[in-house]
Amino acid sequence: MDALEAAKSQTSYLVPEQLPERMAPDGTTIVVGNPTARTKVEVYEDPRCPVVEEYERTGATGLHKLLLAGEVKAEYTFASFKDIRLGGDGSKRAVNALRAALEKEKFVEYHAVLFANQADVESSGGFTTERLLTLAEEVPGLRDESFDQAVRTMKYRSFATASEQAYEQTGDDPVGPGTPTIVVNGHFIDGGLYFANFDAKLSRRIVEDLHEHPGRWDTVYKPLKEQAEAEADAADS
Repeated sequence: MDALEAAKSQTSYLVPEQLPERMAPDGTTIVVGNPTARTKVEVYEDPRCPVVEEYERTGATGLHKLLLAGEVKAEYTFASFKDIRLGGDGSKRAVNALRAALEKEKFVEYHAVLFANQADVESSGGFTTERLLTLAEEVPGLRDESFDQAVRTMKYRSFATASEQAYEQTGDDPVGPGTPTIVVNGHFIDGGLYFANFDAKLSRRIVEDLHEHPGRWDTVYKPLKEQAEAEADAADS
């Protein structure tokens, strides 16, 4: 059994570099983590969204620990609507580069690097081709002729487009649910529960609880969500 197959057969992982990563059959989503995990956390992100940067810096750290423990798998779908709202093509270029990193089995590491540098990049003009390549140097073994060419030529432009379309078809809003959007086993952690996405301990607790006790969505979390939303509506009226 080679190193890759050994990593895929594990149920827990010591470091992020060991996490299995692959393209989902739908061709729009990148899946990370234990392939046999029964709990799925869907993560919708736009690389240029500052709220996504906040999520990755806060609540997402809880998800990362669960991925390493092998308890869950994460499905990343990338939007690029910020390009339309802000101008430029930085989101699409970043999504294309993330897809190229997947080909080198370096998506997890590169994803972490991009968001660790997102605030600085956005303040200086967004994710340009050269900036994406420079950041790739922080991931050992990522940059080579094929990766650089994929980034420079937007080889995975169709993936970025398909991913944006998949994002737009998520939820009830025809333009998409906003980013970040977190969905645990089909349940949207939004509205009255949205704040939990930015608290690593609380976010992790919700995912673990729904992993161990799926029925608690209807008995605990859905009522909490509805109560918080009703109180917010009352306060606004």
